[in-house]
Amino acid sequence: MNANAFRHFYNYHFAENRKIWETYITSLTHEQFTQSVEYSHGSVRNQIVHLMSVDDTWFSGLRGIEIPESLNPADFDDRKIIRARWDMVEQSMRDYLAKLRDDMLFNKPFADGEDKDLIVWQVLLHVGIHGTDHRAQLLRLINDLGVKTAAQDYIFYAYDNM
Repeated sequence: MNANAFRHFYNYHFAENRKIWETYITSLTHEQFTQSVEYSHGSVRNQIVHLMSVDDTWFSGLRGIEIPESLNPADFDDRKIIRARWDMVEQSMRDYLAKLRDDMLFNKPFADGEDKDLIVWQVLLHVGIHGTDHRAQLLRLINDLGVKTAAQDYIFYAYDNM
C-alpha cells in the first residue's frame, strides 16, 4: 500500500463510523445507548468511546505528540459531546493523513516500549482493522437492541467510490 491507498482506506473508516452514527446511534434511546452489555467494552456508548480513544491514541503517537489518557465512557453521557470530540479526533487523523508520504510508511514512530519496532504502515493498518472489528461489534449490539443493521463491507464502499 502507498500513502494514497491509506488515505482511501481511512476515508472508508471515517465514512463507516459516520454511517453507523447517523443511521443507527442517533435514533437509539439514552437507555439503549448506555445499556450495559457483558461483551467487549460493554454498551454502545462504551464501544464508541473506546473506538474514538484508540484512534486518538495511535494517531497521537504517529504525530509524535503526548499519548492521551484513555477516555472514560462515564465522562461522555451526552451524544453531542461525543460527536464533537469524535469530529476533532477524525480531523486530527485527516490532517496527519493529508501529510502522509510514501517514504514515511517505513518510519518507526515510537522510540521505546513494546511499540518501538512497529512501522507506520503497520500502525495504520492496525487502527483501521481495529475500527472494523469494533464497528462489527457495534452493529451486533445495535441489532440485539432490535434495530435492523446493514453490512459494513469495504467492497461496498469501494463500489460507491470508484
